[in-house]
Amino acid sequence: MAILSVLNMNKDILYKFFEGTASLEEEKDVKRWMEASAENQRAFFKERKLFDSMLLLGDENRIRSGKKRFSINLSSLRTELIKIAAVVAITLGGSFLYFQSLQEKEQMAMQTISVPAGQRINITLPDGTTVWLNARTSLTYPTKFSKKNRQVVLDGEAYFDVARDEKKPFTVQTDKYNVEVLGTKFDVDAYSETGEFETTLMKGSVRVASVDDPEQNLVLKPDNKVSLRDGKLHVTPVEDYNPYRWKEGLICFRNESFMSIMKDFEKYYGLAIHVKNKEVMKYVYTGKFRQTDGVDYALRVLQKDIKFTYHRDDENQIIYVE
Repeated sequence: MAILSVLNMNKDILYKFFEGTASLEEEKDVKRWMEASAENQRAFFKERKLFDSMLLLGDENRIRSGKKRFSINLSSLRTELIKIAAVVAITLGGSFLYFQSLQEKEQMAMQTISVPAGQRINITLPDGTTVWLNARTSLTYPTKFSKKNRQVVLDGEAYFDVARDEKKPFTVQTDKYNVEVLGTKFDVDAYSETGEFETTLMKGSVRVASVDDPEQNLVLKPDNKVSLRDGKLHVTPVEDYNPYRWKEGLICFRNESFMSIMKDFEKYYGLAIHVKNKEVMKYVYTGKFRQTDGVDYALRVLQKDIKFTYHRDDENQIIYVE
């Protein structure tokens, strides 16, 4: 593997990083290079934008032909990378995303965006609606909405800022419930693998209806959330909006169990965490971290209040908490 310096980046490795095929060591090299200077960061996003454009055009040959090396000058910088956004077509929130090929569904071209573990992105839909997609989330939507409605399919967590159009309702379809709106801001957390469902309304109005029984529905008011517990929907007021700051690159938790926090770390850092220490299970915890701080930093901070040790198996991407 080529050794990278801050002045000399191997573009082939960089594009492997974009594709999600880079090794763990190559990922670390890219991140170190990217954080070394403002010029490196700008070059990273320039190449990322080019990569995304070629993906949209389906130009895989051009993507794989990028084998040149390029040189960047050095200057100091340490900043959060996720806040750079472009609303033209597809916005990268920090690293890479995968596009599945266009499909025909009900005679309409559909686009699916899947976000890997440890990443998040911001996109703008054809109607002007802005969507933030969390890690391990997929969103399917038409390249052009119909004249009667706007429907998208979500598996995972997303924050929606819906462009208002009273003639065309906006519907988010999940595996258990559909969320219908006209124009509003809300968060939907519905990972099919967990079987959980939660919708939080920040502004406007939404109707939540069961996929299996549309008669089972309710209208949610601002500053309230609806959660699925024991097969029934429960509405409660929102006491803390910090958990929804994931789109800003923050991991926030309030009175959460250690295991719940570790599950968040698994999602945001793309690894498995095995907890063998039973003592840490007895308490609940409150705090926040920047995703860019990394999992090691977060665990070391938790160690200040909780007695535990941990070690990493980098080859298998596992952390053992003991």
